[in-house]
Amino acid sequence: MKFLALIYSQPNSEPEYNTPEWDEMLKDYMAITEEFKRDGVFIAGEGLQDVSTATSVKVRVNQAELHDGPFAETKEQLGGFYLLDCKDLDQALQYAAKIPSAKWGTVEVRPVAEY
Repeated sequence: MKFLALIYSQPNSEPEYNTPEWDEMLKDYMAITEEFKRDGVFIAGEGLQDVSTATSVKVRVNQAELHDGPFAETKEQLGGFYLLDCKDLDQALQYAAKIPSAKWGTVEVRPVAEY
């Protein structure tokens, strides 16, 4: 069963770029990604660019409306994701707890709908 682990954090809550703490975070991400692959649960995973690069699209009366920024109005920002293939929600939650950003942000786990 597929699960999407959405990685959220508040701006400036993660280690600052180009510091030893940043390097440690990247090392932790590389290690957990390798663990996901080794365990056969990894399908995909990517980090996202800063929320300032987001564009939201709405279609109203057959017209596309473009808006700068993310759709959700929240203090936490979506920073990346993992798509995992796990046997059940419990296993997905165990893997999500290992994602480094869970230490300072939130990892939302949601089953992928299958049609």
